[in-house]
Amino acid sequence: MLSLIATHRVIAAAALSRLRLTPRALSTTAQHLRSQKKTMKILHVPCLQDNYAYLLIDEKTREAAAVDPVEPEKVVKVAEENGAVVRMVLTTHHHWDHAGGNEKIKELVPGIKVYGGSIDNVKGCTDKVDSGDKISLGAGLSIMCLHTPCHTNGHISYYITDKDECPVVFTGDTLFVAGCGKFFEGTAEQMYKSLCTTLGSLPEPTEVYCGHEYTVKNLQFASTVEPENEKIKDKLLWAQQQREAGLPTIPSTIKDEFETNPFLRVDLPEIQAKVGCTSPVDAIREIRRLKDNWRG
Repeated sequence: MLSLIATHRVIAAAALSRLRLTPRALSTTAQHLRSQKKTMKILHVPCLQDNYAYLLIDEKTREAAAVDPVEPEKVVKVAEENGAVVRMVLTTHHHWDHAGGNEKIKELVPGIKVYGGSIDNVKGCTDKVDSGDKISLGAGLSIMCLHTPCHTNGHISYYITDKDECPVVFTGDTLFVAGCGKFFEGTAEQMYKSLCTTLGSLPEPTEVYCGHEYTVKNLQFASTVEPENEKIKDKLLWAQQQREAGLPTIPSTIKDEFETNPFLRVDLPEIQAKVGCTSPVDAIREIRRLKDNWRG
């Protein structure tokens, strides 16, 4: 099965190479497609030093969900400027730079629901969720809760679907563009399952919105694991240009992460060999160790 998957990835990579689609072109295309859609709008709200909160807006009803609104006044203001009303908070995990605005936003928006993982002790949580739970937003957005533990034990990623939309997933500090979160409360086994099984099973076009702007550093590290990977080189150049222009490097896609993120590529024997391992779990553990000690 792994060899078959690898073969499909090689074929897909070859097809993209023939089309000469650079990461910049792919990102521009994705943004264009998003702008043409009618039912879902996602706004980045930069917070603190390198965090992102997000507004997920149902375009039909103007109802919105705020994802990790650590600076709630800023998030509510952006919603008002876009004619949206924040109805709920989707908290990915309990760390202060993600859940620290929950109590304040409850003051700003009386009656707002604050969702968080049932075992994650999320500050200000009003509605605890478990993996597989579904939440509705607006006229047709479906939000599925996915338990993605390791960074924290109760970390939740939120997978958003609509019949007319490309799906998206908010991954907090589990999956970053070209990286993953530190194993603060979990194990390599948990992170492997969260990344490669739970999130890795989502459709390849799924857009990935993560909690921090770490992309350039992550790709610089990824290039030390796979210095010959041309997709990593291309995306690093694009990411550097984005940041120099003051633009985000997010979203990515599940497909792109399988091509450029060393933590999602650990099923490949060649990646395991590069870090002296013979299993994907051992490889993800070793790559995390290398990243933790890497100074760039």
